[in-house]
Amino acid sequence: MSRPRPRRTSSSVGNDLRGDTATPALSTLQPTPQFTSPPLSPRNSTKSQRRHTKRRKARSYLRRFINFSFHHPWVAPLIFVLVVLSAYLAYPFPSNPVHTALFLSYPLSPSDPLIPAATRANPSLSASRHYGKGPKDFVFVAFYAVFFSFTREFIMQRVLRPMARRNGLHTKQKQFRFMEQMYTACYFGVLGPLGVYVMYRSPVWYFRMEGMYEGFPHRSHDGLFKAYYLLQASYWAQQAIVLCLGLEKRRKDFSVLVVHHIVTLALIGLSYRFHFTYMGLVVYITHDISDFFLAVSSFLNPFFLLLLQIIFPPAYNRSILIRWGSSFEKQTSKSLSYVESSIVSPYFSSFMACWVYLRHYTNLRILYSILTTFATVGPFELNWETQQYKCWISQYITFALLACLQGLNIFWLYFVVRVAVMVVFKGSPKDERSDDEDDDDEDMGEEKESDWEGKKGTNENGALMEGGKEKKRKSEAEKKKKKSSRDKREQEQQQQQQQQQKSKDEETRQSDSGVARAEEKKMNGSTVNSGVEVAGEAEVRQRTTATATT
Repeated sequence: MSRPRPRRTSSSVGNDLRGDTATPALSTLQPTPQFTSPPLSPRNSTKSQRRHTKRRKARSYLRRFINFSFHHPWVAPLIFVLVVLSAYLAYPFPSNPVHTALFLSYPLSPSDPLIPAATRANPSLSASRHYGKGPKDFVFVAFYAVFFSFTREFIMQRVLRPMARRNGLHTKQKQFRFMEQMYTACYFGVLGPLGVYVMYRSPVWYFRMEGMYEGFPHRSHDGLFKAYYLLQASYWAQQAIVLCLGLEKRRKDFSVLVVHHIVTLALIGLSYRFHFTYMGLVVYITHDISDFFLAVSSFLNPFFLLLLQIIFPPAYNRSILIRWGSSFEKQTSKSLSYVESSIVSPYFSSFMACWVYLRHYTNLRILYSILTTFATVGPFELNWETQQYKCWISQYITFALLACLQGLNIFWLYFVVRVAVMVVFKGSPKDERSDDEDDDDEDMGEEKESDWEGKKGTNENGALMEGGKEKKRKSEAEKKKKKSSRDKREQEQQQQQQQQQKSKDEETRQSDSGVARAEEKKMNGSTVNSGVEVAGEAEVRQRTTATATT
């Protein structure tokens, strides 16, 4: 027999729950004390608010200035130039430190031994002020590099962009290409003749190679020569800044252009420091004149069109300009792409002759003189005290840099020859260096260009009327083609939608018929079962009645 389970006496079922008996009840609970901190003094709060507001205002002003400078790149260089000019005007004397940025440094007296003896003996040459060389010249170059940055952006944005728009260049890439080449042509159009004049007053007139080494070292120059040389250095320094900042669109020859800028800056700096400035003058002129012809080829046709509209009266515009309209209406800014006009072929031929003569024949003469005349004319030794640097080391360095520059010119000559072949055989020249830079903006500017061409066809003077109508007809035909293709696409889409709707309707019909058949089967099965049940009940009744009678 199992023993009964003992009853549990310590159970708390039905009793009050135990807890923390030391806690007071809600009725006797005292309110918690509130600790209030002393209020801040109004002086401290206003100071902190003022500091925050000043910081926010400064940040907002800085952001506005950065945004404004981004859309107007000429503003920041202009501010710097104005600050320097105002600092000089406050104390306009040579002792002002800003004087070295604005004017040439190291002036020499007429009897200074740094001036060559032949120059001192010639009264016409000694009449002009001569200048020496020194570290302050770098300040001059840096200031005018900023000044050229201002002139470049201001002329391009405020002068050349409206001109490009008036000539029908509506896309940004075409406008920028036109502005870039137009500014280059303006610069070399001024500095090129100035360089020829400076060379005329120097011993190397008309590429006299012996003058580069006679009287070496050339430690002083007249004011015009030094100003021209340092301004050219400022321009190429500014071009290097533009290249580093990526302000110009990259082309196929971007890496070659980088190497060209490095070699050019190295030649300028080393030639000025080691007194090979006459050689640098010759290299300047051979490149500046050919660069001018290359830049002019970018806007030759639109400029010529504008010139014809100004020169000829309205009565003759129609007969003259219709003949030129097919080529001028292209209005594209790629180099050598304004084609199919009778002036382009002779101009391009003169450009090629100038390029080959200056950049190849003359520079090859300079390389040959370095190998031959460099060591025979003038002293050939290294002397740091007398600043005599014409020796075998400088000979190798100079030849290597100029040979590298000549290799780059040969690379570009290959593209020039390709363009010439296209002009002769195909009649459609194109700058082989440029990528398809207008593809991105072609769709965006298509409508604007077509509108401009349509307006051009209804000019008051009747100029280019037939060309404008033809362009308008072409644009209307293209619009009709686009509309017809759009209608075909819509019809195909509607047919696809109708087929999809039909297939859906068939699927629903099939599903509905399947459900109806299933219901009919169920109904037939239920009727059979009910009949069997009725027959069974009748049999049971008969049996019961039979048993009852028995």
